[in-house]
Amino acid sequence: MELQDQVVFITGGAGGLGRAMCHEFANQGARLIVGYRSNAAGAAALVGELGGDGHSAKEAPVEDSRRLTSLAGEIEAEYGRLDILINNAGITRFVAHNDLDGLDDELIDDIFRTNWRGAFACVRALRPLLGTGAGGLVINISSIAGVTAMGSNIAYCASKAAMNTMTMSLARALAPQIRVVSLSPGLAETDFVTGLDQAWWDEQSQRTPLQRLARPEDVAQAALAVATGLKFSNGCIIAVDGGRPLT
Repeated sequence: MELQDQVVFITGGAGGLGRAMCHEFANQGARLIVGYRSNAAGAAALVGELGGDGHSAKEAPVEDSRRLTSLAGEIEAEYGRLDILINNAGITRFVAHNDLDGLDDELIDDIFRTNWRGAFACVRALRPLLGTGAGGLVINISSIAGVTAMGSNIAYCASKAAMNTMTMSLARALAPQIRVVSLSPGLAETDFVTGLDQAWWDEQSQRTPLQRLARPEDVAQAALAVATGLKFSNGCIIAVDGGRPLT
């Protein structure tokens, strides 16, 4: 198997995209660490579903840097190293872009604390473990919202644009020991964004050149490709969007 015994930590691992990535990597022989913020039961259940062995669920609220530091110690004690970190944890809430008052300071701070600072804090805490193997990899789950400026709210778009910039900066700073790549999904068939009716989702699907939304498996397969095949890719943003920005 391509990733036999490699150690992979996925934040937000029990959610829609995270769950698909956990299964995809486990099927290739990896040992998964399923990070969760509050859904301990869901993460534990997912660990039980995964093929292979050596999997675990770990509390990983990415906004808590102190917890991430202690988590790094737990991973080192239990696994001895970390080969791949996937920064998948994120939050949002739909606020129309022209509703400036609806995007209050608290929501802006929450989004940046989780989506940008949390991803950076994970890299900062886990960098020593990522550099101990044959070559570490960080995959940041971004969004086409960071490029198109069309997304669930303005702060979410800005947080993903910031993640893309961070990806490029870290790719330069951590090379050659660690590669850093962003995946940029389009609208995906998950419950990440709420408050929109089915007619809206159907319209978005029809406006995508491939005539459907991204599926969690699409993102999982792209992440696997970065880990196993695209080994000379570094500091880039890889679209998984069905060509949505073309329309």
